[in-house]
Amino acid sequence: MAAIQSAYSVEGSGPPLILIHGIGASRHSWDGLVRALRGEFRCISYDLRGHGRSPLPAPPYSLDDLVDDLEALRCELGIERAHFAGHSLGGMIGPAYARRHPGRVLSLGLLSTAAFRTAEDAAKVRGVVAAMRARGIPPVLETLKDRWFTPEFAARRPEVIERRLQQVIETDPEVFLSVFDIYAETEMAPWLAEVSAPALVLTGEHDGGCNPRLNRAIADALPRSELVILPQLRHAILLEAPEVVAPPVLDFLRRHSR
Repeated sequence: MAAIQSAYSVEGSGPPLILIHGIGASRHSWDGLVRALRGEFRCISYDLRGHGRSPLPAPPYSLDDLVDDLEALRCELGIERAHFAGHSLGGMIGPAYARRHPGRVLSLGLLSTAAFRTAEDAAKVRGVVAAMRARGIPPVLETLKDRWFTPEFAARRPEVIERRLQQVIETDPEVFLSVFDIYAETEMAPWLAEVSAPALVLTGEHDGGCNPRLNRAIADALPRSELVILPQLRHAILLEAPEVVAPPVLDFLRRHSR
């Protein structure tokens, strides 16, 4: 499938940092973190195919398609080398890109992503996708909401959660299920050791799908990695606590931009 011309935003100046969002989200997932980084980095966030304002080619999509789109964006912007950071599915796209284009990558951020899933882990993820296909996406979102956000945040900021759920509902269902399939079926374990870029592996302490057990294995597999586990948080770290995510990300980026 041909690469698309992605919709994107650029804020700030400094070394380029390309930000890759997750399933049923958009580039605006990164807004809170961008506010903390744009003083020192040129932050480029973009919408994955079928999301936000990017074109919607007919699904199904593959991980290779998403890597091709990212390379097309880099070429369009005329960037030789950049930092890359991805959340959830984006945390799989980034390493897959770095494996294919190692000379283009200054560093990698793998935020709230998964690898080294057990058979039980994989079955749970596939079960969510199967339930959505059988019952429709909206009825299953309550389960995901509880995995994404802490109860304290849900009580304090219900409007943020409502916006996030509405964003999923407004995503073309075939697109949503296609990218969820990619997330469910991608297993980085066989090839992560080939990714040589410095990598920050970061997750929430109580992220059910991308928990510290998996992230410790990811960090152990990557040749040049650092692991950060954020206390109390679940999956939606960019929406719930960008002010907590920002310090370790900023520290890592500064050290790898010298």
